[in-house]
Amino acid sequence: MSAPTRFIRPDVLARLGTLELVARAVVEGFMAGLHQSPYKGFSVEFMEYRPYMPGDDPLRIDWKLFARTDRLYVKEFEDETNTRMHLLVDISRSMHYGSGTVNKQTYASYLAASLAYFIDRQQDAVGLTLFDHDVRDRLPARRAAGHLPLILKHLEDAPPGAQTNLGKPLHLLADLYTQRGFVVLISDLLDDVDPLVDGLKHFRYNGHEVIVFHLLDPQEVHFDFEDEAIEFEDLETGATKLVLTREARDVYRDNVSRFCDTLKRACSRLGIDYTLLTTDQPLDHALFHYLAARSRRA
Repeated sequence: MSAPTRFIRPDVLARLGTLELVARAVVEGFMAGLHQSPYKGFSVEFMEYRPYMPGDDPLRIDWKLFARTDRLYVKEFEDETNTRMHLLVDISRSMHYGSGTVNKQTYASYLAASLAYFIDRQQDAVGLTLFDHDVRDRLPARRAAGHLPLILKHLEDAPPGAQTNLGKPLHLLADLYTQRGFVVLISDLLDDVDPLVDGLKHFRYNGHEVIVFHLLDPQEVHFDFEDEAIEFEDLETGATKLVLTREARDVYRDNVSRFCDTLKRACSRLGIDYTLLTTDQPLDHALFHYLAARSRRA
């Protein structure tokens, strides 16, 4: 594992203190590691280009880039590259689960802060929404001095969430975002699939590009508990249930796998980029997926 990647592991980031330090460490570590595998040949500079299309002015072709890639690209003007980015962060009670140093809520804050920092460096407008079963806090997308620190402060001061209802806030926000842009959803998606998909479909119907980061704890994926019996508590309802872990493991893993696969297929049908993340993964994984999705949608 490279030094930049080690530095942006969630357990290391937890020692840094403020979200500003976390975001800076993640983005600078990511940028430093772009030339290393698995990012070899992939660069942030491509965010300023798009493939040449018939009708484009040939004078805008970057021939130096053609010599390196054997593909025709044209450099975009500033008003073509500036985009409105809407970060949607789930703060419902289930996001507070964590089997390790960093729970889902903290990881989501790290990811949102890093994306905001990165987007700000790209000179795009960025906004933030915190939600559970309703919208709890919202900063409209802006590109202005002092806006990034405000986003980081709102993430740090996020109110305690309640139960999840993904469909309601997604539909509300889809109606609020009148100008086309990018919507980045960060959530454990622990809700009924149909309302979630309907909400995502609303964004796509309104012309938005959508990126979904499905965030889970490693134990929510692998169910590798050592104890033979564990009493689990539903963080949103308070209900408890005694589970024989060895007997339940295979059934649980199969259910989670099918759930994630259902979400992935639904997103694919809608033209949405879906990425499953676990809270033990370095943050550069998420930034790379974000950058790749932006490039595909450019």
